[in-house]
Amino acid sequence: MLMHNPPHPGEVIRELCLEPLGLSVTAAAEALGVSRKTLSAVLNGKAGISPEMAIRLSIAFDTSAESWLTQQSQYELWHAEQRRQDLKVKKLVAV
Repeated sequence: MLMHNPPHPGEVIRELCLEPLGLSVTAAAEALGVSRKTLSAVLNGKAGISPEMAIRLSIAFDTSAESWLTQQSQYELWHAEQRRQDLKVKKLVAV
């Protein structure tokens, strides 16, 4: 079952990881070994969580990489489902 309008993982990172630790985007990007621009794109929902970013986050915040990828997948799937009626797909059946 799909979650109702799940948050973008960047929102989760900002609210549950960075803010409680009092980390700036610059400090967090440095700790993650990525550019500020890269992390900012994720935090602002302009980029998704890649497998490599998921590993970086798992190391930095002692979480699992799978949890970050699951959040990204749930976010993308929910948004894709909102456009389901626009898809021009024919059901295939065995004859």
